[in-house]
Amino acid sequence: MTSDEVWNAEHRSVVIASFLGWMFDAFDFFLVVFVLGHLASDFKTDITGVTLGITLTLAMRPIGAFLFGRFGDRYGRRPALMASILLYSAMELATAFSQSLQVFILLRALYGIAMGGEWGIGASLAFESVPVRSRGLVSGILQAGYPCGYLLAAVVFGLLFQHIGWRGMFVIGAAPALLVLFIFSKVPESRSWAAGRAQPKRRSLLDGLRGHWGLAVYAIVLMTCFNFFSHGTQDLYPTLLGAQRGFSTGTISWIAVVYNVGAILGGICFGTLSGRLGRRRAIALAAALSLIALPFWSYSTTPMTLAIAAFAMQFMVQGAWGVVPVHLNELSPEGMRATFPGVVYQLGNLLASYNATLQASIAAGHVSAGRPDYAFALTVVCGVVAAALVLLALVGPERRGMPFAA
Repeated sequence: MTSDEVWNAEHRSVVIASFLGWMFDAFDFFLVVFVLGHLASDFKTDITGVTLGITLTLAMRPIGAFLFGRFGDRYGRRPALMASILLYSAMELATAFSQSLQVFILLRALYGIAMGGEWGIGASLAFESVPVRSRGLVSGILQAGYPCGYLLAAVVFGLLFQHIGWRGMFVIGAAPALLVLFIFSKVPESRSWAAGRAQPKRRSLLDGLRGHWGLAVYAIVLMTCFNFFSHGTQDLYPTLLGAQRGFSTGTISWIAVVYNVGAILGGICFGTLSGRLGRRRAIALAAALSLIALPFWSYSTTPMTLAIAAFAMQFMVQGAWGVVPVHLNELSPEGMRATFPGVVYQLGNLLASYNATLQASIAAGHVSAGRPDYAFALTVVCGVVAAALVLLALVGPERRGMPFAA
């Protein structure tokens, strides 16, 4: 076994930093979904109006992915990762002092730019550092940071909201800035990037994409479905539990904890499975199995049955997502590994950014028992994109285990 195949302290530090960066990123994002009703009340609007903040956060993420990605490809993964974390933490803190809906929406848009840079940079740093045989497992671990952030937001909401309100929650959301100290002291730069830095010519974005436009289009369409899949099952689910099922804050919180535990386990399980089954087949299997859980997840009525169904649903949703980090990094053209995965991912986010507003509008147009039918809206959107993901995954390319040259 070569030294490159043996885990060491540097590998662990890189994975921990990349995982925590994505976890805190998701934590900051999902704080909003738990307080939509309270924001609407304070800003004297409806929930659909507040969801514009979610839409703009998602829509601005491609800008951040491009800017931080190019920075990471030119000047290093490590400084780009630190800059992204500092900026999204600062925007989260500023959100706590919003005095109007307009200011809130503007700050969430700026937060989206900062947030957009973290995923691609963190993933490229991790996969260029860890042994090839561990990529599937690391992919699942990294993507598990996303539901871990959601889970953390649910815990903070359940334990602290009644005491600190939504403004206090956003103040806590600035804490990820402290992660920069760990990255600065413990995380080394990518050796692949450092070796490539010695090359006399750095390719421009257009040069790097030459001959890969079909791949880029496919990846963007794939990530559009993936983002509808995740946000379509997460962003308005607490609203379904509260506004349609009438559950209390505490009940919503513990159900969210349960389904995020499922999401964490699913990401690690299918990420690891993709090393044997293949990236495409693992994605297709998880998406197909989510269709079985779909009606129970949206139309059950008791807290226990909803928690069980939501656990299964998020196990499959984030199971499919657990393959995404390694799959996009392996598909990425050389010299663009900090840019390509993040940009196609966030462009998919842009195209799916209307999801929360779309689902809220569908629910408002299909009233059930005198209330907007969120169950119908979530079922329609998620059923369509799950079926699309199965087809897209099976017909797409795969480069499992390819070497990452300098």
